[in-house]
Amino acid sequence: MASAEMAGSAPPIVFIHGAWVTATTWDEWARHFEARGYECHAPAWPGKDRPVEEIRRDPSPLAGLGIAAIADHYERIARALPTPPILIGHSYGGLIVQLLLDRGVGAAGVAIDSAPPKGVFAFEPAALRSLGRILLVPFAWRRVVRWRFWEFRYAFVHTLPVRVQREAYERYVVPETGRIFFESALAPFMPRSPLRVDFRRAGRAPLLLIAGARDHVVPAVINRRNFAKYGRSASRTDFREFPERVHWIVAQEGWQEVADHVVGWLAAVLPAPNRLTAEPPTR
Repeated sequence: MASAEMAGSAPPIVFIHGAWVTATTWDEWARHFEARGYECHAPAWPGKDRPVEEIRRDPSPLAGLGIAAIADHYERIARALPTPPILIGHSYGGLIVQLLLDRGVGAAGVAIDSAPPKGVFAFEPAALRSLGRILLVPFAWRRVVRWRFWEFRYAFVHTLPVRVQREAYERYVVPETGRIFFESALAPFMPRSPLRVDFRRAGRAPLLLIAGARDHVVPAVINRRNFAKYGRSASRTDFREFPERVHWIVAQEGWQEVADHVVGWLAAVLPAPNRLTAEPPTR
């Protein structure tokens, strides 16, 4: 665990997981950041605060869960902390980070392979192949949907060894609310979409967007478009693309390089009293 001195000097971190998985995907990241002086929290989405096996057995609490409800859930968690936290999210968790920063929540945000907000063109062939079948499931917007191994393999882990793919699927993948995928697909046509972000919002906390160059779910070009949308904002927005990284970037071998880039970025953008080095504290 972090020393009291170091933990007291840094904002806490709230990790936000993405679709198809649970908060356990952040276990290694939490240990990595705790060793560098951060207090870490990795709360689950509503309905996912249970073991993977239990969610698979009864995913019904996820039915009808939408993006706004997920964002509200994390806003309550963030605002209950003594100081504004750093928000780090992956995939749909990255979208939630962007939504929360737009609400004025958080000291800084990191969106990794982020699902795009409304206004970012997202209809790329690989993305459609990854998730398009869900949009064909009858009444899926109010139901729970399931992912087959070959779908997970193509979308999340397509460059990794088959053994690693299978292990990841068996360990992490759970059924998901179908509503979020329809909210994403219909965002361009919904004036009051829950995916709305004011890209020019003044006074927003710093944001780092990270892309995996070989991501299928959110191809890097979508992340670059997302970054470009913030081009006229006076608030700090940074972008980093990692080569050979797939959507499983937060658990793919070499994830520590991504995490350490985040550590360094946080040290650069947070106010001086909160700055930490990229090295773990000596004991």
